Amino acid sequence: MPSTSFNSDVEDIEDLVGLFDLAPSDRYESRKQVIPKVRNIRKVKKDNRGAINGNDTVDSVNENATLPEESLLSEIVEKSIIPGTQSIWIKTWGCAHNNSDGEYMAGQLASFGYKIVDQKYEADLWLLNSCTVKSPAEDHFRNAIIDAQKHSKHIVVTGCVPQAAPKNNYIKGLSVVGVQQIDRVVEVVEETLKGHSVRLLGQKKLSGRKTGGAPLDLPKIRKNPLIEIIAVNTGCLNQCTYCKTKHARGDLGSYPPEELVARAKQSFEEGVCEIWLTSEDTGAYGKDIGVSLPELLWKLVETIPEGAMLRVGMTNPPYILEHLQEMAKILQHPRVYAFLHVPVQAGSDSVLMDMKREYCVADFRRVVDFLKEMVPGITIATDVICGFPRETDEDFEETLDLVREYKFPSLFINQFFPRPGTPAAKMPRVLPQQVKKRTKAISELFQSYRPYNHKVGERQQILVTEISFDEKHYVGHNKFYEQVIIPMDEQLMGKMVDVEIISAGKHYLEGKIVGDLGSPSINAPLAKGAISGNHESCNKTSSAECVQLVDLKTSSSYFWIGLSVLVLAFLVRLVLKLRGGS
Repeated sequence: MPSTSFNSDVEDIEDLVGLFDLAPSDRYESRKQVIPKVRNIRKVKKDNRGAINGNDTVDSVNENATLPEESLLSEIVEKSIIPGTQSIWIKTWGCAHNNSDGEYMAGQLASFGYKIVDQKYEADLWLLNSCTVKSPAEDHFRNAIIDAQKHSKHIVVTGCVPQAAPKNNYIKGLSVVGVQQIDRVVEVVEETLKGHSVRLLGQKKLSGRKTGGAPLDLPKIRKNPLIEIIAVNTGCLNQCTYCKTKHARGDLGSYPPEELVARAKQSFEEGVCEIWLTSEDTGAYGKDIGVSLPELLWKLVETIPEGAMLRVGMTNPPYILEHLQEMAKILQHPRVYAFLHVPVQAGSDSVLMDMKREYCVADFRRVVDFLKEMVPGITIATDVICGFPRETDEDFEETLDLVREYKFPSLFINQFFPRPGTPAAKMPRVLPQQVKKRTKAISELFQSYRPYNHKVGERQQILVTEISFDEKHYVGHNKFYEQVIIPMDEQLMGKMVDVEIISAGKHYLEGKIVGDLGSPSINAPLAKGAISGNHESCNKTSSAECVQLVDLKTSSSYFWIGLSVLVLAFLVRLVLKLRGGS
């Protein structure tokens, strides 16, 4: 408003909004049905000594209201909240897809103004992102809810557990964000902090067809600023009898290739040097939209800059069989890890039939043998389930034979857990002691061989992206996605470096730096905790522009705080007027 002339009578509240302030329609664009709570006025009686001894509440006040004859002290009770000012702790269990969802939700909440904290008991709200693959993961999730309730925290649950079983007693009354509704997490958190319970569990569809889910260009906070996790699709085409994830993620829904390529390009611009493609079944990508995984991968390969790498996610045998020739060519590319996760689950065809895995052991062998021949040195990771219902000793021995033959360097061993609502939960169980015996047997077999000893003395190039669990080493990966630990040196993070392998463990190689320190990463990565995809980010502006953006945001915040103060003052004057009239 011009300072030289203004009308003392404000005809519309919008007249108070400055040129650079966010309009309410912009601020609440996606929350059209949200109605703010009314401030309450608490009437408090005074006794003869002037002490306060009442706590009656009046929900509204009007000019004609008549107050009791007793002397009253009116106190304003602020029951509404200012959205975006609270702190939130986020915990994620499970797969890479779940972790990507957690990063997206963190980014949206931080963009809105919420503070993401590492100390859970300091947070106002806990956002718990669950996994339903195995019972222990769900147990951790349930225990976290109990802990939050014990400490009187607001709770929002998300992930596969509430999506697959929203009627579970222990999540009754809690707010839920469905796996395809993570773009609405801010709404749910805001309403939960007001004391409401909100549940959003629907699927996203386009022209009647299920889509991949929330938009890929949402704000995001990467746990590791150097690694971008991209879910290429959600759901799958199978009906495995033991799988509870199918109940949550549903049928296949793929993202268009152009959206995935755009996300990859943005990630590289933000300093990412390693991309993980993930989904419940990467090999099935595109079957619902008329494209294939190799078509997507060739488009992505074109975007990978010097010094960056791409890792292809888990794929089941039936779908990779269709593209073996093309997949071999892609995995040979110097900027794609020669690594593939192909779960076999069992070495017995009869067990695979009970699992409804839609392939036989010969199919799995064909995949592994072909890729080992065409991509020398390739790492094949796989999974096995011990003690699946009706699994005999002979069936299990076939699984042991498969592991003995291929000596998988990465083997995920899982005991069977019956998941509620799945067909396998109704099948005759193998005795628990037998399951434990088989699990021990295959674990001992896995520990009996050393897949990396022959690599001692080799010179390799690795991409350094992580810190080891003991926080004493940096971790890089060579072309075959084998872990190589090296001494910690800040200059190395995010760079390709040459190393000589000096020792080998069961799960890793140890290297020493040889030659120069390697090439720089693509761009300077975002700071840890910085928001990806935030177009107002200071990373894309000059210092002066950054300060201006912060000033504008601060001015907008001051406006809303000031407006709250004005409303509070009006209510106080109204109460005093009513009191004087009595």
